[in-house]
Amino acid sequence: MAARLFLLLAVLLSLCASAGAEDRDLDALIADPAEWPIQTGDYQNTRYSKLDEINTGNVGKLRPVWSFSTGVLRGHEGGPLVVGDMMYVHTPFPNTIYALDLSKDAEIVWKYEPRQDPSVIEVMCCDTVYRGLAYDDGLVFLHQADTTVVALDAATGAVRWQAKNGDPATGMVNTATVLPAKGRLIVGTAGGEFGVRCHLTAYDEKTGERLWRAYATGPDADMLIDPDQTTVLGRPVGADTGQDSWEGDQWTIGGACPWGWFAYDPELDLVYYGTGNPASWNPVQRPGDNKWSNSIFARDLETGKARWIYQMTPHDEWDYDGVNEMILTDQTVEGTPRKLLTHFDRNGFGYTLDRESGELLVAKKFDPAVNWAKGIDTDPASDTYGEPVRDPAYSTDQDGDGEDVVTEGICPGALGAKNEQPAAFSPKTQLFYVPTNHVCMDYEPFRVAYTAGQPYVGATLRLYPAPAGQGFEAEGVMGSLTAWDNLAGEIIWAIPERFSVWSGVLATAGDLVFYGTLEGNLKAVDARTGEELYRYRTPSGIVGNVTTYAHKGRQYVAVLSGIGGWAGIGLAAGLTNPDDGSGAVGAYQSLSRYTAAGGVLTVFALPG
Repeated sequence: MAARLFLLLAVLLSLCASAGAEDRDLDALIADPAEWPIQTGDYQNTRYSKLDEINTGNVGKLRPVWSFSTGVLRGHEGGPLVVGDMMYVHTPFPNTIYALDLSKDAEIVWKYEPRQDPSVIEVMCCDTVYRGLAYDDGLVFLHQADTTVVALDAATGAVRWQAKNGDPATGMVNTATVLPAKGRLIVGTAGGEFGVRCHLTAYDEKTGERLWRAYATGPDADMLIDPDQTTVLGRPVGADTGQDSWEGDQWTIGGACPWGWFAYDPELDLVYYGTGNPASWNPVQRPGDNKWSNSIFARDLETGKARWIYQMTPHDEWDYDGVNEMILTDQTVEGTPRKLLTHFDRNGFGYTLDRESGELLVAKKFDPAVNWAKGIDTDPASDTYGEPVRDPAYSTDQDGDGEDVVTEGICPGALGAKNEQPAAFSPKTQLFYVPTNHVCMDYEPFRVAYTAGQPYVGATLRLYPAPAGQGFEAEGVMGSLTAWDNLAGEIIWAIPERFSVWSGVLATAGDLVFYGTLEGNLKAVDARTGEELYRYRTPSGIVGNVTTYAHKGRQYVAVLSGIGGWAGIGLAAGLTNPDDGSGAVGAYQSLSRYTAAGGVLTVFALPG
């Protein structure tokens, strides 16, 4: 009896700990700067906070106030959620979840440990990362590496429902977060390097019932495309383009996985996201534009039907996935208010589109080293409107055979001028703050046969820093934090970094921009000038996303450190062959002189 009473009391206390947050809907939580209920902070992916207790005048006094070890030594991407008194922290595989009570010195209220077959690690292409949880209406949503979607009771950790979203035996896995919106949970997939046919799915948040599923390739019925109503740059898409732009049945193993971030416009009721690379990496083996890989989609939240599509890199020859976040802003263009979407693509171009119509307004290089294309045609009257103007010198099909011919000096490298690490936007400065990779590559394709569950890549890479003078005068610069004007398509300022900036960025009303480095430094810079105002060395390299919240009237900044991801795969997985990690092990070999594996959440505040 005593044991049962103790258990009942524990449950009641945990319910009370989250009281005051569960009775507010997600829109209200997002609007409250004290909370951080989804990974990107808001539906628009701005990663901007209205909190300003920490500002340019006092950030130099910031100090760590507590930390928490996750117990896992792989790449820690994403960040914690904060809802009321509760913080929810995730880990890479095996995707353990901790609920911490912030009112009780971060006491562990509950812990959820999924039971996953460890063989799923073998089909995760670029480390066992996970980009984090989402919260809505008393539920915490987890999408495990093995593609199991789980809804957990936020107060107790009890499983409310779970659904299988894919089959790891074919190479389909998950690394992305999910997006809850209006009772629907938007869920993606990964596995393009294994030739899977990927999809985006909506589940009912309360029951786990599958509401719709939209494939990235194939016939219109599978893709939820209306050939007369769905548009591409203002024109009807035409029938079965996701099938006919591939040779034969290549679309069935075409990849195009939505493993990045999702955005939502409540007024238009549209979900925005990007698709990944086509499979295989050898372009000769898949003639055609390979639609709709490397594309931006706008879909109706309720039905999943595609409103408009734009393909950034047709017939991708370089592994330039288009999955990076779509940032939604309302800005004035030439005197007219417009609803915009800004996207920093792996291919090195920063795109600004009208998110209602899909019209392309701006497409400029946000890394000066980019050379695979000379530009993007942004003239609506042109027959090549929206298409890249490629430089044939950097095609990876130099001999027409697609085998054993090395193309040298391609910029950016396959990990992109920017990877999944999300940028931020400040409505105060009207600038975007972009974490970049300043990296080039040599690319050697080879023929590869498809076998379900086996790598279907077909290329060997060598990655290295872009040459001096291509954006930065110093030798060995591999990344930057870049401030970008999305209307002019111009770099305002850029801070060079020794290694790629692989953390997500945070902008605040205190006129600050926070980001982390692969060496493990948390940095704060002036949002207007880029002047560094603060740095602190955390226990491991940072590939997580910086977040902020307020508790009992005090502002905090939190970040996960734990080296990994594609750039840190050598340290995370103990790899030493420079060719491993698609060339990343060799490119980031010197990183081992600055950091080591870890898994720690560090929380900062002003003295008080």
